[in-house]
Amino acid sequence: MNWSWNIENEDFLTKTVERCKEKEILLPTFSQLKHPNRISDEIKKKLKDIDIQETHPLNLFRINWRNNPTTGGIGDINYFEIPKEITGVNARIVGLVGKHFPTGAHKVGATYGCLAPYMVTGRFNPDYHKAVWPSTGNYCRGGVFNSNLLGVHSVAILPEEMSKERFDWLRERTDEVYATPGCESNVKEIYDKCHELVAESDKYLIFNQFDQFANSIWHYEITGYTIEDLFNKINTGDQRISGYVSATGSAGTIAAGDYLRTITNDLKVVASEALQCPTLLNNGFGGHRIEGIGDKHVPWVHNAKNTDAVSAIDDEDAMRLLRLFNEKEGHDYLASVGVDKNTIEQLSLHGISGIANILSSIKLAKNFEYNDNDVIFTIFTDSAEMYQSRLEEMNITNGSFTKMDAAKVFESSLKRLSIDHFKELTYQDKKAIHNLKYFTWIEQQGKTVEELNAQWYDENYWPERFNIVPEWDRLIDEFNARVAKK
Repeated sequence: MNWSWNIENEDFLTKTVERCKEKEILLPTFSQLKHPNRISDEIKKKLKDIDIQETHPLNLFRINWRNNPTTGGIGDINYFEIPKEITGVNARIVGLVGKHFPTGAHKVGATYGCLAPYMVTGRFNPDYHKAVWPSTGNYCRGGVFNSNLLGVHSVAILPEEMSKERFDWLRERTDEVYATPGCESNVKEIYDKCHELVAESDKYLIFNQFDQFANSIWHYEITGYTIEDLFNKINTGDQRISGYVSATGSAGTIAAGDYLRTITNDLKVVASEALQCPTLLNNGFGGHRIEGIGDKHVPWVHNAKNTDAVSAIDDEDAMRLLRLFNEKEGHDYLASVGVDKNTIEQLSLHGISGIANILSSIKLAKNFEYNDNDVIFTIFTDSAEMYQSRLEEMNITNGSFTKMDAAKVFESSLKRLSIDHFKELTYQDKKAIHNLKYFTWIEQQGKTVEELNAQWYDENYWPERFNIVPEWDRLIDEFNARVAKK
């Protein structure tokens, strides 16, 4: 099943070139975001005087994992290693930090990955189309950020129960915001709103992260490589990349595991989800509070064959640890059990889904009895900055967080964390997860059975998609040349 990208509409492409000339926008290539040292010295110098949250076209070059939060320039990889004093396991658990992206979350990378190919192939008309970003939070924020740079009409769709911080940010910057019924797990309601808008007008162009392969491709190419590069820097000798843990969500971030599979055979790729909605673990359903990992279906872009295990996390553990990691009494208790001051000061780098990823990483280490030579990588999508209102809500509902509370949380949610609700997947388990796509994507969203089968049986299906980046970079270079032409 051939998958290639050609220019579809020269008129749209010309309009997009003119818009970028007007806004003085150059598009970074995927190669530059993968290797930020390849960004020109002129651009890197200018970035030091531009706030990372500013709607400035050069901030497109900051859609990478190496932004220096102190100097404003391009620096080392942003990562954080959770010490054994917290994890209680011998394996190293290391996470890439998403806070230092524009918008404060790495999802802006996926939105750029989806938007740029449309721009350089004439699939998007900035004078006509309204860019629609269906999401459970951070993806629509990233899409709005990129839309604002282009001066494009943007539309955000997300569940009404997402955090106040997300809605406050969006309402300041978005042309249209739609709060759909339900919580994190109510993704179908997001799709329903998309269908409603498209039926209303063909101006609405949907960038659906759950079926846009560019979402996965961005993470395969950039997040996957960044983890490989980081491992080579922190490897103390005989260590190995033994695990990669990612909340499934839109199945973009977990695609970094497809890249890592190409460099090591020792890898276990683990999909992390909420116990209250165990879609992959148990074909389950429900609602939960781990924001940012929309579920109750299997995304079209999820390569289920590359998932080795599923870990379901009780959202109560994630919420309790959010308090432990951010309340003063929690910090004091962690210090009393030997956690160093520098680590404690950086615990706010973890949002709720990042904390769930830590817990799934611990389960992985315990299940396979990993030792000091095993390194598990995961992702800290956003930070506690996005969840201050949740902390306030818990203080109102549960009372102030005390030292006794901190001790209970540390013991129950970390030290006694078991391997319950952790499942190693057989071939047939993986196929069962893959087959769940039928009910969302064939019956509801208009995909074909032929392509569903190709995803499972065609050995070239996923490599064709993941290896498209050189073609996209060529088109981006040609596009930039037209923008720069007098």
